[in-house]
Amino acid sequence: MNIADALLGRAKLKGSQRVLLSATAPKVLRDRLRALLSVGATLGPCHLKKVRFTPGREGRELNAYYDARVRRKTSEGYRVRPIVVSWRLETNPDRREERVDLAQMQAEAIRHGVAAPFLQLMADFPEQSMQIRVSPLDARFHQLVRVSDPRHVCAMLADVYASGNADQHRISEYTVTPVRYLPGKRHVLRYDPVDQAKGGTVFAKLYMGEAGACAFRVARYAADWMAEYGEDVNCVRPLAYVAEDAVVLYPRVVGTPLSDHTQRPSGLAEWWRRAGAALCTLHHLPRALADPLELHDFAAEIREIVQKSDHIRALLPQVGTAIDALLDRARELHERLPQEPPTFTHGDLTSKHIWVTAGGLTLIDFDSSCLADPALDVGKFLADQQVRLYNQAGLEEANKSFLAGYALGAPNERLLRARLYQAVELVKLAARRVRLFKHDWASRTAQLVDRAQSVINELQLTLGVPAPAVGKPIPQLLSEALSPAATSNSVGQSARLECGRRKDILVSRDCQEIHSTCWKEEGSQT
Repeated sequence: MNIADALLGRAKLKGSQRVLLSATAPKVLRDRLRALLSVGATLGPCHLKKVRFTPGREGRELNAYYDARVRRKTSEGYRVRPIVVSWRLETNPDRREERVDLAQMQAEAIRHGVAAPFLQLMADFPEQSMQIRVSPLDARFHQLVRVSDPRHVCAMLADVYASGNADQHRISEYTVTPVRYLPGKRHVLRYDPVDQAKGGTVFAKLYMGEAGACAFRVARYAADWMAEYGEDVNCVRPLAYVAEDAVVLYPRVVGTPLSDHTQRPSGLAEWWRRAGAALCTLHHLPRALADPLELHDFAAEIREIVQKSDHIRALLPQVGTAIDALLDRARELHERLPQEPPTFTHGDLTSKHIWVTAGGLTLIDFDSSCLADPALDVGKFLADQQVRLYNQAGLEEANKSFLAGYALGAPNERLLRARLYQAVELVKLAARRVRLFKHDWASRTAQLVDRAQSVINELQLTLGVPAPAVGKPIPQLLSEALSPAATSNSVGQSARLECGRRKDILVSRDCQEIHSTCWKEEGSQT
């Protein structure tokens, strides 16, 4: 497979999946990873967790995120090491400054012992437009190497506890585990005391610039507000913001995300009601406390969805056309609906960010908080529920219970706008949550966009606005478009099966976010 054909879209979905899942791809990747390891180190299974295809104006990029299991010697157990494999076609390929920064970071990682058992944390293969990056390497987060060093972690946390920001015994040793490794975007690390009896687990979120200070303030304001006004609901309170490292520290939340309970949604009515009531309380947080936040209106949300769904347009033009038409309809409907002033919003309220704990519900992850229409949070939560509970008997009960808890203090006009947000957020979930390396990526993406159309059609009927003529369902249009070749799905499926037979490269069967999968096993999240 010509990599240019895959990245330029000439080979469409089939080409992108072949780059990742062909019979030769796992062997090539493993050979190149072994070449980066020290003598005596062992490379175990590599789990493909996430794929991003970016058809940008400045070039096209395909990123594959793996969890590689490695060990220094046979007497030790395997440890997870995140890696990113990228294929790029760029109009301006001059990245000399970035390579210099990465080389300096790699040297620092080797000096501090956080590179081992890797001798190198990066490798470029220009003939294939391919490069490999190994955690903790990231040119945009220069502090990542430092906060991955257990010795620095001990000193950093000792200072935090000594300053009175948290109550904990002095701990002499921590293990550091990367939870999220998204170069250029976001990183989360987990710090576990070697002696668990002396203290609890801490999570560290890294930021660039002043974003960390803002995230710390917002999370603290939300925690204070919910502690005073919440009904058996609270927000995770950050331990500290360490300005020198641009990192926010959070305690471990012991419990399970509400998303884990959606497999058996019956009997959860009270949890859904409490979640709705908690969101209503959060939306009453005084704007004065949220003033540092940016304004995020409906137009900004649509622009974000357009950007995040670019890969769908490149790989599935028929679905991309349907998305553009739907978003145009959404803009027109939004202009018809009554508006209200923006307020504090969570920005990414889904059931995985609401945890069931011994003390009730705990809301987490306020990194996307903004000043926006409160209908954004409601619509996003309903869209998330529709994806997780689709075709399950508990969906209607869950939505009714959630809205019953929320609507006590919400005007009807807001709930109408929430349905509009629900439609566009379904498109966003189609772009973000369905994994490109899944054999049924095309059909699942089309189904989600079709559901979004159904939601917006129902809203138009409620408003008395004539809906467009009903055409063929999007999944049917996609099936007809693919049928002449009849290969996209079958090739992807055969590649998946071929990959599934191998024990050295494994494809995750879970279509949730990688961090959600990892932390779910540990029973904690930030």
